Amino acid sequence: MIDYLIIGSGLAGISFAEVALRNDKSILVLDDNSQNSSKIAGGLYNPVILKRFSEVWKAQQQLILMNEFYSFLENKLQCKVDFKRPILRKFFSVEEQNNWFAASDKIALTPFLSTELISKKYGGIDSPHGYGEVLQTGYVDTALLLNKYKLYLNENNLFQEESFDFDALQIVSDGILYKNIKAKHIIFAEGFGMHANPYFKVLPLDGTKGELFIIKAPQLDLDVIVNTSVFILPLGDDLFKVGATYNWKDKTDLPTEEGKTELMERIKEIITCDFEIIDHFAGVRPTVKDRRPLVGTHQNHKSIHILNGLGTRGVMLGPAMAKALYENIELKIPLDKEINIDRFLPKGKN
Repeated sequence: MIDYLIIGSGLAGISFAEVALRNDKSILVLDDNSQNSSKIAGGLYNPVILKRFSEVWKAQQQLILMNEFYSFLENKLQCKVDFKRPILRKFFSVEEQNNWFAASDKIALTPFLSTELISKKYGGIDSPHGYGEVLQTGYVDTALLLNKYKLYLNENNLFQEESFDFDALQIVSDGILYKNIKAKHIIFAEGFGMHANPYFKVLPLDGTKGELFIIKAPQLDLDVIVNTSVFILPLGDDLFKVGATYNWKDKTDLPTEEGKTELMERIKEIITCDFEIIDHFAGVRPTVKDRRPLVGTHQNHKSIHILNGLGTRGVMLGPAMAKALYENIELKIPLDKEINIDRFLPKGKN
């Protein structure tokens, strides 16, 4: 018998797998690669919601855990995945500058918003009003991280590539039985695929489609991340990742002409140089209306758990939410009410 059967190998799944392994638990991860939002994600971590100039929920706690988590994984996997980069918010007016400096006086935002106006000129961007700098920011190369982690799991016989068959899942007195696998617990971390899960499909996982570009722009001289209505992330060799759109109706992971047009228009609002679209991606983020993850245990089956709804901030949320779920299962430490799935469930139902 193993301790944990984990369904899904996106950011949620590998975060829980790593927490369990660090605590000397035995695991097996199953995935069929049907969900790609973690792989194509921008991977940015930013403790400030720049649209509203408000702090991300429990940002400082998440950053502390995240920094340790990815540093540990870089050593374990022998590759660089966490890149510390400033995020600059381009100002389009003096009013935006004033709003920034007013926000930087808020106690919750003081650690994250620089009070120095950045007036540096970057080739390919016209910025007469300068920039504000967000602190403690960067990005994780999610595609590289997930590929390397899956390779590690494979090398240690901890991964099986297959679609999960819910009809084959049996609940037994001391855990679950799935085909020839017996486990004390099963963790569902399938992202938007949760809608096919009979144990948790009643939960309000919306799903928000996002589209991104890789562009080539030789005249764009940028060594920082610029964030306005979209982000522009330098990748090297004149390549930049640009995103993302938000579509609440389309639940497919296919790039669209509508998304392409929207992204091109937004890029042209920020940069003044020519660019070429090299690649166009799309994926459905697992989002929840109250902007909080879905974490917890099935009310009627104590061996069945969920880790989902990381939304647009999976890089920051993954390590913290995995730790919270693990400690809830193993140490009976209560989950924060804001993330516990009980907030959506009538008593006695799931």
